[in-house]
Amino acid sequence: QAQLVESGGGLVQAGGSLRLSCAASGSMTINAMGWYRQAPGQQREMVAGITRAGGSNYADAVKGRFTISEYTYNNTVYLQMNNLKPEDTAVYYCAAIYSDPRKRYWGQGTQVTVSS
Repeated sequence: QAQLVESGGGLVQAGGSLRLSCAASGSMTINAMGWYRQAPGQQREMVAGITRAGGSNYADAVKGRFTISEYTYNNTVYLQMNNLKPEDTAVYYCAAIYSDPRKRYWGQGTQVTVSS
């Protein structure tokens, strides 16, 4: 059973930076990893994703501010978040896709709070 462990959330002022990390356990090949977020009363939304080949995509709201790292070296993916805004406040979840593209494995979530 795959397990994802996230860390790096916290409280930061607007304009600040945080780096989230997500370590995936197990020896199975991971085909893609990504970060999602869910604000109170909102649906979970995709923030950034990256494939095993290194192709990445970002939500429009974070383009130019967030960067997702490659993960193939040690099955750990990072999300560098710069110029944070109050609207980035949410619980951030890491996700991984293994052999079944229809199934995502999720981490426990880490809270990011940006104060104005």
